[in-house]
Amino acid sequence: MTGNAHWILPQGIEEALPQQAIRLEQLRRKLLDLYAGWGYKLVIPPFIDHLESLLTGAGHDLDLQTFKLVDQVSGRTLGIRADMTPQVARIDAHQLQREAPTRLCYIGTVLRARPDSFGGSRSPMQVGAELYGHAGVESEVEILELMLQTFKACAIDDVYLDLGNVDIFRNLSLQAGLDAGDESRLFELLQRKAVAEIEALVASLHIDASLQNMIAGLTGLNGGPATVERARELLKNAGDNVNAAIDYLDQVAAGVSRHNPGVNIVFDLAELHGYHYQTGVVFAAFVPRLGTEIARGGRYDDIGRIFGRARAATGFSTDLKILAGLSKCDARLPARVCAPPAEDAALDAKIDELRAGGYSVMRLLPGQTGDAAAMACEHELVLVDGHWNLLDTDS
Repeated sequence: MTGNAHWILPQGIEEALPQQAIRLEQLRRKLLDLYAGWGYKLVIPPFIDHLESLLTGAGHDLDLQTFKLVDQVSGRTLGIRADMTPQVARIDAHQLQREAPTRLCYIGTVLRARPDSFGGSRSPMQVGAELYGHAGVESEVEILELMLQTFKACAIDDVYLDLGNVDIFRNLSLQAGLDAGDESRLFELLQRKAVAEIEALVASLHIDASLQNMIAGLTGLNGGPATVERARELLKNAGDNVNAAIDYLDQVAAGVSRHNPGVNIVFDLAELHGYHYQTGVVFAAFVPRLGTEIARGGRYDDIGRIFGRARAATGFSTDLKILAGLSKCDARLPARVCAPPAEDAALDAKIDELRAGGYSVMRLLPGQTGDAAAMACEHELVLVDGHWNLLDTDS
């Protein structure tokens, strides 16, 4: 690297300049206040952790995303968190050990070996909320409502919710007797909605023709409310578990719509993100002006089993940087005041008074270049008739 390139950051790693930093910080405070109002308590997991803790449950999908290093103290392999969900599950299962439902929230930087999307950040500021200890439609609805309130607090509108249920595909796979390899290939094709390839694969598996049609038909089960009825018709002979999963998904959508009239809900029964650890409803949020989701989540029961205490769980996470980029909220900056460098008790008292009142007061330094206007101060303190008065810089 040449001497004039030391300022270059690693690809996908960003720094926040003052205007962006205050915008991020104000949204952070607003969201934490929102979550506190819903009873979600803040936790702060460590930035670095034992690798096996980070790759538990949801973390298994993050193995390639996790930076790894050797602890010089213990000799064990550590990882830099790429997602905080496994750590929060550990806090619920091992540290808190409550019987009643537990609501936790978190916010902090995570680090990823590669971005989730082309040109995306490798250091998102992950924001999330998790609800442990309740398995039912009501907890799903609460988490989805809180996610929608997150967007509202950030002045982000025209949000679309994409709802699916991994139990539908999981039960069809069990009925078909798919081995791990065939299930994995089918999963990958469903994510791409590669209809012709899916049909060819299921035809080669020598399974019942009606089951072939049901599996291949999942790719067409996406769209508005009518999708649920089409799913019931296509999968009516798929068994009680599949039909119960469809009913559950419909009840979740009805609950969210009841409390959020006009919300845009899209069903997608081939949406299987997090399939290896999700255990029911999965969801993502989109806006038309962005090609990738702005938040995602779902149910992941028993995630705490590895920590000695299995618990029902559902939650969502998003990236504060993405929210800030989409937000219509303006950063609220305090009025800036320039004060002279004079040693004066009355001046000191006036500065203290202004700072206590919410002003940002900066004292000029002896011999510095630049006046109040150059320092972007709207006001300055001027001695008038023995009193320090607050005047506009252009007056």
